[in-house]
Amino acid sequence: MPIEQKLLAHEKPSLKELALVFGRIGATAFGGPAAHLAMIDEEIVRRRKWISQEEFLDLLGAINLIPGPNSTEMAIHIGYKTRGWKGLLVAGTSFIAPAFLIVWAIAVFYVKFGSLPELQSVFLGVKPVILAIIAQAVWSLSRTAIKDWILGFCAALALILYLMSGQEILVLFLVAILNLVLRIKPKPPGKSLLFSFLILQVSPLTRAWAQLTQQSKVAAAHLFWYFAKVGSVLFGSGYVLIAFLQNDLVEKYHWITQQQLIDAITVGQLTPGPVFTTATFIGYLISGHEGALFATVGIFAPAFLFVALSAPFIPVLRKSKWTATLLDGLNVASLSLMAGAALILAKDTVSNLYGGVIFLLSLALLVKFKINSTWLILIAAGLGFVFHSS
Repeated sequence: MPIEQKLLAHEKPSLKELALVFGRIGATAFGGPAAHLAMIDEEIVRRRKWISQEEFLDLLGAINLIPGPNSTEMAIHIGYKTRGWKGLLVAGTSFIAPAFLIVWAIAVFYVKFGSLPELQSVFLGVKPVILAIIAQAVWSLSRTAIKDWILGFCAALALILYLMSGQEILVLFLVAILNLVLRIKPKPPGKSLLFSFLILQVSPLTRAWAQLTQQSKVAAAHLFWYFAKVGSVLFGSGYVLIAFLQNDLVEKYHWITQQQLIDAITVGQLTPGPVFTTATFIGYLISGHEGALFATVGIFAPAFLFVALSAPFIPVLRKSKWTATLLDGLNVASLSLMAGAALILAKDTVSNLYGGVIFLLSLALLVKFKINSTWLILIAAGLGFVFHSS
């Protein structure tokens, strides 16, 4: 049955459809978590209508309550919501797999030839398109999320606080609590609110895992436990990962050099898919093919676990007036973080004629003609390679 007929019948996607769509997003999603979420919104919510915009916004608020890579957790959540436990595994794995394979291949090339393939020109080419995708997603979602002047005020405040401080988690919680204070009188919270805070207490317990990795001899198993520990305690943007790796792998354990860390971060940023695939590159440098596999599984495994634990409770959170108000605040704050990421990206993206023209043209094609963002990214990547390499 064609997809259009399935949408009219409100049927769920098949596992094959989940795998194909999230695999394609993972193979073309340049630009970090904000861009990934914008692409997921376009493909899953607006184009295929597998979930509603309200459901997407609730998931957006929920993934900010748990540690791990936000865009990957969104894919996992959507897989669970549409096809249950099988969908959870298929969507998450399909989203991660392309980036994992690309970074793995680059790591092999790097070790063999001692340099990186030409990636910078490709990334420079797609940055204006990424900016347009984020801008369109923020505008579209904000019309659903900002229901009144209070949420509009909260969204503006969140954007200002984020640009001033860069403290993502602090901004999210301050704005969520502010929305609650402005709306309802204090009363005893229900079980759903207690759970939302209880889930945040799981990750600090995993800090004890750090003791398991403090060994001089590096093996694939040690890499798994180290990156599982990192994936269990890392809130906020995937770029926070850099601080962990610098402190542990370079300065404490001496597993890699400073230059190798810089190269690993570069690969993670300039390739599509989750930034966390930096772990794949580092794992290969330390322990070859086995290290790449174990490091990747380690850093992403907690995301699957936390989503599996929290997903059944999201409808409960929405039904409670107390927690629904907190969730509304989290939703608008999350959109403000996406807008803040776009503004930061815009500083050097639209500062030249090439970037400005590509941005405006991409935005017009996305808004007016509903062009699939995947094609825009592929075309821009080719133009960037030609334009910036010449």
